[in-house]
Amino acid sequence: MQNPLFSKQASQPKVSSQAIDSKLEDALMPWKVALIDDEDDVIAVSEMVLKRIQVDDRPLEFLKAHSAEEARKLFQAHPDIAIALVDVVMEDDHAGLDLVKWIRESNKNTTTRLVLRTGQPGQAPEENVIRDYDINDYKNKTELNSTRLKTTIYAAIRSYRDIKQVEQGHKGLEDVVAATTRVLQANSSEAFCAQVVKEAKALLNQDNVAFYLHYQQTNALHEREQILLASDGTRYQIETSFERDILPEDLRVQVNQALEQKADIKTDDQFLSYTALSGTSECVACVSLNRSMTPLTQRLLSVMLTKVSIIFESLTRREDIERTQQELMFVLGEAIEQRSKETGSHVRRVSLISEFLAQRYGLEEDFVQLIKHATPMHDIGKIAIPEHILHKPAKLDADEWSTMQTHAQIGYDLLTHSKRALPQVGARIALFHHEKWDGSGYPSGLKGQEIPVEGRIMAIADVIDALAARRAYKEPWSEEKILGLLKEERGRHFDPDICDLAIEHFDKIMALRSIYPD
Repeated sequence: MQNPLFSKQASQPKVSSQAIDSKLEDALMPWKVALIDDEDDVIAVSEMVLKRIQVDDRPLEFLKAHSAEEARKLFQAHPDIAIALVDVVMEDDHAGLDLVKWIRESNKNTTTRLVLRTGQPGQAPEENVIRDYDINDYKNKTELNSTRLKTTIYAAIRSYRDIKQVEQGHKGLEDVVAATTRVLQANSSEAFCAQVVKEAKALLNQDNVAFYLHYQQTNALHEREQILLASDGTRYQIETSFERDILPEDLRVQVNQALEQKADIKTDDQFLSYTALSGTSECVACVSLNRSMTPLTQRLLSVMLTKVSIIFESLTRREDIERTQQELMFVLGEAIEQRSKETGSHVRRVSLISEFLAQRYGLEEDFVQLIKHATPMHDIGKIAIPEHILHKPAKLDADEWSTMQTHAQIGYDLLTHSKRALPQVGARIALFHHEKWDGSGYPSGLKGQEIPVEGRIMAIADVIDALAARRAYKEPWSEEKILGLLKEERGRHFDPDICDLAIEHFDKIMALRSIYPD
């Protein structure tokens, strides 16, 4: 179908004729029948009787062995033998029985249907053989006429077919469980989409897959909310408003139909899975198709997309909680800055600068994001500083300065009791962002690497933005003057390595400041 979002994919050619021919060839692969007997005549007659048989429109392929030893090599080379007709007496009186035991126990083959044939029933009584050996039938060669031989073959191959289908179903479910476990590990909507596309490609055996998702719920205020996702594994879009629909127009029709009917829908080029998640939320997950699916694959895809929808709801609720927590951090940080008669944009600019430096410093992205969203808490301890000190227009005296310095410990004490990672990082930033590399900072006079990296990053970000901003008591510093201070304080106030990064990328840091102007 036409896909305006992923035009490159939309222009991909249909499945090639070679691929179609290959698929047809796979469907017509013959059933492998092993004829194991030390008498050439028995093998020749069996092949003559059975050669025109077809089961499910698939012919038979005959594999021949004249001894148990040859048969072992046959099974090692062909693990997909559907049925083996095995003579009991070959090299010795129990060669066929020993072979059966080897096939089931040593070769770990439990799917091939095994039919023992004997011309000397007294050598291995039927009741004992059926009881003691894992076989599927036991025939006297004299009773195995043409009709009964064909009946045996039909029954055995159909049994083998059904066993393989069950095996494939179990394997498919195991793969789906593993796939959804990997999707569950995604920590963002974009990573979630990329992983779903990857797993759908593997399940469908397609190179090009597009994934779409329509999630909607009614919130506690009885307002309708929706989230739309679209991804082909490399390009990703998300939309939460009702003004813009990122789903292709013809797919939107199918999605609305799935929501109305509360049922899965399959077309030639799409499979849509409907999932009722709760009394107030539902989801339609869709993947594109460029080849037909077997009934088993369709069932597995339906299971996978149902699990994907459940995972997405959990992910989006977690993301919503995290976004709310992060936004509250900014609101509190801005409130503190406004109490200090400073612009609230300072905390947002420092957040971006800290993220930038943390990434360039090579910290893991999860930790970078914690630093980014915890920096608004760096001065939360100022909430306990008396206003006559906080707003004093003149230089603070020794006692006042001592009181002002307590805001670092107070901020730490306010946040440190939380068990969550974000306020824990915020507590450390509040405590350590006034420490200095040479040990002359406060509150603990830590030196060098004793200062946690988040404190060292925040120290530079805070100073850069404070100097570049206009305050009631000062004009903004020029970029040249700020750069000069960074070079002067490298190895004194600031971590030399982080300071070098700030100097190297100073223009980019200044550009980040312009995102949230005063």
